Amino acid sequence: MLKKVGKWVLGVIILLNVAILVTGKTYLYKGVANTYLKGKKSADIDEYKIFDNREVKAGVHQPWAEGADYNQVEIPAILLTELEELQSVAYLVVVDDSIRVEQYWDDYSADSYTNSFSMAKTIISMLTGIAIKEGKIKSLDQKVGDFLDHFRGGSNNNVTVKHLLTMSSGINFSESYTNPLGFMAQAYFDTDLKSLVTTRENVQEPGVSFKYLSGNTILLSMVLEQATGQSVSEYASEKLWKPLGARNPAYWSLDDDGGMEKAYCCFNSNARDFARLGQLYLRNGAWKDAQIVPSVYVAASIVPAELVEDDTGEKLKRYGYSWWMCDYRNDHIYLAEGFKGQYIVVIPSKDAVIVRLGRTRSKEKLQRLPKDLFSYIDHVMEVY
Repeated sequence: MLKKVGKWVLGVIILLNVAILVTGKTYLYKGVANTYLKGKKSADIDEYKIFDNREVKAGVHQPWAEGADYNQVEIPAILLTELEELQSVAYLVVVDDSIRVEQYWDDYSADSYTNSFSMAKTIISMLTGIAIKEGKIKSLDQKVGDFLDHFRGGSNNNVTVKHLLTMSSGINFSESYTNPLGFMAQAYFDTDLKSLVTTRENVQEPGVSFKYLSGNTILLSMVLEQATGQSVSEYASEKLWKPLGARNPAYWSLDDDGGMEKAYCCFNSNARDFARLGQLYLRNGAWKDAQIVPSVYVAASIVPAELVEDDTGEKLKRYGYSWWMCDYRNDHIYLAEGFKGQYIVVIPSKDAVIVRLGRTRSKEKLQRLPKDLFSYIDHVMEVY
């Protein structure tokens, strides 16, 4: 009986390997080895270690000021419990240009690297605004086909930079994070992002409905590469990371050795340096005395795009130029978000930025955003 079972298992393994090789889905080997065989079902925050990375170089460090009450006011017990239950690794609050709260878990520190996941989309948005300021992209309405051959003519001809920024391109990407055969698994583990995204077609009229699809940001990063003549890591270093005085270089994971950045995710940094990005937009795109991102572009980024929700047809209220947002407690709050509960949250009425990094987030929703997000906002609203 054991021999029969062993032969059956061996036969299944052989058939699966043949299927993988015939279909070309060899990325499944790396995916399975780094998820299921490690007891996980999806990506993790430390996986920059399993990929090739391109350094986003830092320049002269500009230290954060620490407030007079730095870590003097304890995190409320109920919030601390929630942070720990959701496997947080970092929680940082900046108010009035100085750090007021900073806590780490599980041997993480101010210098530890962790994956941004989709907060990287917001970085690509910032770089797009800078490229427009520099004239490397003519305007948000410039056609993607001016940069990418696959978008010249045919059904993709009318897709613009703005459509990619606002997730309204109408291109037939998919966004499952659990399907090992899906677009996102292949984008994460495969070694040829360009081929993956430039074989897709526009199937809906662009500029009408919002449908959150990471493929849009991958395409936008390719537009940036063509427009600037630099990798997005090089451009981010020159235009953001160095001017913002980041403490440490960041690392952007690549699809392959010498390949292209996984621009929809996988910008690896720490809480203090992530907070600089929120502070930049809190100050309308300015840092110290330099206007880094045009203030007009910033203002347009953090209000809802004029679209409807793809699934309900209701007016879009929660997404702009790759920034999420909500109206809450008499304030218009906007944020960058990653799918494990990575947040850079900007609260204008409190002159505050929150960074939370961790391994999971609330499954419950409020205003179609993860409910734990509002616990962090409440904390700052009530204490400061």
